[in-house]
Amino acid sequence: MAESTSDIVPSARALLKERDYLCFWISRWTGSFAAQIQSVAMGWQMYAIARQTRSVQESAFLVGMIGLAAFIPVFLLTLPAGETADRHNRKTVLLVCFAGEIATVLTLAIATWQGWTSVQMLLIVGFLFGAARAFFAPANTALGPMLVPRALLPRAIAWNSLAWQTASIIGPAAGGLLVAKSPTYAYFTTFGLYLVAAFATFLIRKNAQPTVNPGSRWTLMKEGLAYVWNQKIVFGAISLDLFAVLLGGATALLPVFARDILHVGPQGFGILRSGPAIGATGVALLLAANPIRRRAGYFMFAGVATFGVATCVFALAPRIWPSHVLWLSVLALATLGGADMLSVYVRQTLVQLVTPDAMRGRVAAVSSVFIGASNELGEFESGVVARFLGPVGSVLFGGIGALIVTGAWAELFPALRKADRLE
Repeated sequence: MAESTSDIVPSARALLKERDYLCFWISRWTGSFAAQIQSVAMGWQMYAIARQTRSVQESAFLVGMIGLAAFIPVFLLTLPAGETADRHNRKTVLLVCFAGEIATVLTLAIATWQGWTSVQMLLIVGFLFGAARAFFAPANTALGPMLVPRALLPRAIAWNSLAWQTASIIGPAAGGLLVAKSPTYAYFTTFGLYLVAAFATFLIRKNAQPTVNPGSRWTLMKEGLAYVWNQKIVFGAISLDLFAVLLGGATALLPVFARDILHVGPQGFGILRSGPAIGATGVALLLAANPIRRRAGYFMFAGVATFGVATCVFALAPRIWPSHVLWLSVLALATLGGADMLSVYVRQTLVQLVTPDAMRGRVAAVSSVFIGASNELGEFESGVVARFLGPVGSVLFGGIGALIVTGAWAELFPALRKADRLE
């Protein structure tokens, strides 16, 4: 990283001059904020309902099942979602996706208000929410670069991540407070935030219609897959992120840790959920001021390795420092989040810079299924392992696994390890 931290001001000013990008950023922040509150509310509500009749391990497994329910449609719809983002107006696609998200959270709000919520209903809504997100992710990723000059793209990527991370700090804390009062309040708040995000997207004026390459839908989908496979540095980067985060999914079990291990209640749960985003925001601010210029592969592997170590520390925190376990846990989660942000920044910058605009939707769709697998499927993996090893054993298993994956990928993808510039 070679630039002065004072560069964060001119980078922000340059992006603020781009009106449509500003609308995009507001939409991204508000939508991420809403998604965080919804995620907190669904996880806490699932665990609370399950614990009425089930053990800790069984309830943790059901929390992980929400992640699986959300991932299945992402996996099944990845290729058509990417092709849709490269064929149709990306702004229109986003507005349709927001409509789907609004429908899911409004259903939850009314059902919770009327006392209809059940384990089965939460899983069904999680599936429908995943279907909307399957089309949202590639369209959102592909739209951003259309709204800024190419010279500002690396900084825009950092600020895009900053939008998500700052929302992830406030969202879980707000979600914990709202859930403490009632999940109904959390869901209706999310409903209002989605409306704001959709309106900000509607205000974007620039043409969001991509240039469509000739060929059938199947041809276009195959092109996207072939591009990712042939770009070995890109494939190595997104697959490293997939397997490392898939194993190190500590955040999926935070409802279990908050209620039955750390005994900190819904407010403490909100603090814990904010931990990874606090660290990620700090790193995002640093990257926005000082984008990585050299040794990109080194920074990425260092980030994933640190992610694994921090996950292990979080698992062992109750034994390392029991008298101050909450703050040690938050510190471990913040370190975990910052390390993950570093890895994500390198991967997203690599993908965005080398991918032609006409193919961005398809490549983003492939990338999004990797992200979905690492997050939602990672939640399922954590729940399954927790069923057999317990929640602490599951998180420790994931952290060790992330370290093993880091070493293996360093050997399997030497070009990725030696990747230098991000320009």
